Amino acid sequence: MTIIQTEEQLKLLYGEVSEASVAKVTSYLTDAYRQMIGLSPFVALATVGPEGLDCSPRGDAGSVVRIEDERTLALPDWRGNNRIDSLLNIIRDPRVALMFLIPGSNSVMRVNGRAVISADGALLESFEIDGKHPRSVIVVTIDEVYFQCARAVMRADLWNPGRRVAASDLPTPGEMLKAAKAGFDQETYDREWPARAAKSMW
Repeated sequence: MTIIQTEEQLKLLYGEVSEASVAKVTSYLTDAYRQMIGLSPFVALATVGPEGLDCSPRGDAGSVVRIEDERTLALPDWRGNNRIDSLLNIIRDPRVALMFLIPGSNSVMRVNGRAVISADGALLESFEIDGKHPRSVIVVTIDEVYFQCARAVMRADLWNPGRRVAASDLPTPGEMLKAAKAGFDQETYDREWPARAAKSMW
């Protein structure tokens, strides 16, 4: 196995960066970037902390974030599993990376920046859905934003309905839990999960 160990070796292997790859990076939301991010219902949030890295999926019924201004995004923290891995990381290290997917688009939006966790009452109330509010809001200050080359999504053919994996070909959540913890009650968990999720989306 040939291991690349230096920056020089890596740059020699990959060659020069294209002009477009550099030109697309901005420190603020252009009108086009604002439009793309505003249409995204899903983002992967990457954080870093003393225990290592974390990447968490975040989704919403409409736009997954609210654009406050050209350098600020607000991401409500809706109901989840209460592990709070991402939030714990942000408290200890504010650096975050976000990757937005837009259904039907092969372009992916990326944001690198710094985040804080807000529990401001007025901010929480501004995200109200069906009388419910997030417990906190992750407020991201943008350091850089750019769109990702479309090749990865194109190779994956991600939005092709014919490529969807049938539920019968996948292990259920209960099966995965039982594989991780012997004796877990897989049947009860799988039977009760759909109703529990429906009541706790927000």
